[in-house]
Parts: sequence; structure tokens; C-alpha cells
Amino acid sequence: MTPLRFAASQDLPAVLGLLEDAGLPHQDLTTAHLVDFLVAEGGRSVLGLVGLERYGKDALLRSLAVRPENRFTGLGKQLTDAIEEHARRTGVENLYLLTTTAADFFERRGYELIERHAAPSELQKTAEFSSLCPSQAVCMRRRLIQEP
Repeated sequence: MTPLRFAASQDLPAVLGLLEDAGLPHQDLTTAHLVDFLVAEGGRSVLGLVGLERYGKDALLRSLAVRPENRFTGLGKQLTDAIEEHARRTGVENLYLLTTTAADFFERRGYELIERHAAPSELQKTAEFSSLCPSQAVCMRRRLIQEP
């Protein structure tokens, strides 16, 4: 298992660099977002990361990225498990995401495809939904708290 920790403000350049290298939206990220970001450390570098953007009991899972040399090691799964558990513990009931490349990964983890317009309106107003993620990105949801 790779050590994970919450991101700190000094991680912002590494976070932005990894996201840019992965071709993921990062233009709107600031140090304020890092409160709900996890990073995987390897020596002095960030090997992977994942974050949440919260809107009440819903959250946007964003920025799951792993360095190319660390892919297919289980690190993406470890990061996703950890951020889902963090979300659950802190009151998030539904996770949403947009992806152009990882739908199969998330589908195997219990995320379901939904129409983009079916996401909560607060999420649709985010930069990721409204301008950063292309219109061909699929929208997915996972309920963390099952309804009785």
C-alpha cells in the first residue's frame, strides 16, 4: 500500500502538474480545493491524487490521476477507496463524476451512468461541468448512503 495523506497548500504545484500531464481539468483548482484532496506519496513526488468538490450531501469526485509509471499497480483503486470512505465519513451521500476515459473503471466500482442533466443543479454550475469537461464526457453517480 502506498502512503496516502491529505494534500497541503505546498502540494498545489505538484497537483496541477500531474493533472496537466494527465490531460485532466485543473484550471479552476486553488489551495482551497486541497482540503478534500488525497495524494499518494513516493519519496519526494506525488504519485497519484484524487479529490472531492462538495455541494451539501452531494460531491463531485474529481481529478483521479496516477503517474504513468504507477498505473496498473492498484493505486487508482486505493485512492478511490480512500476518497469514497472520506466522503462517506463526512456526510456525502452521492458522488458524481465526469469522465472521457475511465467509465469502465468506475462502473466496476459501482458507479452508474446517468444523463449529465440529471446531476444536481449545483454540480452543473461548477466549472468542471459547465466549461472544463467536454460535452462528450459521461456522467456517473454512486450512492454512498443507500436509501432504506
